This record gives sequence, C-alpha cells and structure tokens, in this order.
Amino acid sequence: MKLICDDFLAEVNYLHTVFQGLPEEVWAQETGFMKWTPWDVVAHLHLFDLVGLKSAEGREAFGHERNRLAASFQQGKDHQAVARENLAGLSASELIDAWHATAVELAAKFSDLDPSSRLPWFGPDMGARMFLTARFMETWSHAQAIFDLAETTRTHTDRVKHVATIGIKTFGWTFVNRGLELPGPAPRVELTAPSGDVWTWNEENTTDHVCGDATAFCFVVTQVRNIADTQLEVVGPVAKKWMAVAQCFAGAPIDPPAPGTRLPKF
Repeated sequence: MKLICDDFLAEVNYLHTVFQGLPEEVWAQETGFMKWTPWDVVAHLHLFDLVGLKSAEGREAFGHERNRLAASFQQGKDHQAVARENLAGLSASELIDAWHATAVELAAKFSDLDPSSRLPWFGPDMGARMFLTARFMETWSHAQAIFDLAETTRTHTDRVKHVATIGIKTFGWTFVNRGLELPGPAPRVELTAPSGDVWTWNEENTTDHVCGDATAFCFVVTQVRNIADTQLEVVGPVAKKWMAVAQCFAGAPIDPPAPGTRLPKF
C-alpha cells in the first residue's frame, strides 16, 4: 500500500508544480480530450478524489455522494457539466490548490487502510490498493491532455508501471466490455521503462507480442494516443485486435482517438 500511496503523492506533487506554472489563458482553451479545458480536467480529478475520500469513510458517506451525483447524471449531464456544477466559481489557481490538497489527503487516508479492504464505488467494490492505483491511472492519463495543449514536455518516471499493470490486467475486460469473445491468450508484453529497465508480462506467449516504450503503451491502453501514433511493435492477430481497442478504464466501450488527433502541438 505504501508504494502506490507514495507514487500517487509524487505524481500529484509533480503535476501541481507544472500546473502552477502554466499561463492563465491556457486554462480556458479546449484540449484534445472531449474538448475539455484544463480547468475541466482538474475539476474532474478533484471531484472524484473528493468522492474517493467519502468512499474511504464508509458506505453511508459514499452512498450520499453517489446518489447526489447519480441524480445529476440521470438529468442528462455529463462528467464535464457535473464537475462545473460542483466547483463553479473556483479560479484556475484556486482549483489547482484545492485539487492538490484533496489528493494529498487521499494519499494519507489510504496509507492507513488495509490494501485488501473493500471500498464502495460506482460499479463493484474495489480493493483499497486497486482503488488508489485506478486514481493514479486516471490522474496520469487525464493530465496528458494539458501537457499536449500547453506544449509542455512531461517528465515520465517508472511510476507509469502502475498504469501498465492495469493495462495488462484489463486485456480480457477490453473484449468482454464490448461484448466480444476473447480472441486468444494475452500477448507477451515487453516494455522499456523510463529508467531503462525492461518489464515483461505473459512471457509464455510466443505468438503475439507488444514491445516498446512503456509510456507509449500506457498512452494506448488509456486511449491518450492511437496505436498508429506510437512506435510500439505489435505482432500477431490477438495483439493487433487488443491494441486497436484497448481500454483500461471502467465504463462503456469507447473507441481510441483517431490517428493524429491526440498529439502535442510541438
């Protein structure tokens, strides 16, 4: 539990520093992610970190928040509208600091939890370790839209292994979620970490594989990039079908961005 809490906190602290240095005008511009502005992105992360704290408090506290948000979604409001509804009035600088403070509190709260304890969420209950790992994944992936828009180079670390691991574990779910039969066993995955270390999964598969940069793989499974916009080596029919629609986050099936549409401007 300590590792994911420390890594979540480190990523949040890094992003907080970067976000504080962005020009004010950037916060009202549309990113490549669903035309959300950077303000929308951070507001979404902040809102669901707040809900995460309620989940850690117990079913009663979480249930109240879930029902309140569910009522907004049932009215036809999307995540962007709900975040704006709940956090309207905060300037970019106020939002950045509020998000950071909540995320720091979330990391501290989860550090005291048993990693196997079950927490309520919008779908099935989640183990505490996986819960915070999912928050890390969402924070890491959504933040990239802001880097792309602001034309700011991002420093990646081996913390991305948390995202890669979720990507591997959701191989089967990617197809089940789309109502498709599994096309075959999970491909071998061999990734080069930012540090230069090599991470491997499913080494027994000698037919299909995905190899290359770990960050690029994480971009694909979180649908930040289309596989065609990376230099990942994808070999075998199962691997190609997976990488074409990989989705490591919960929710209804979503298609990856079209080639060339989610790239930095520089």
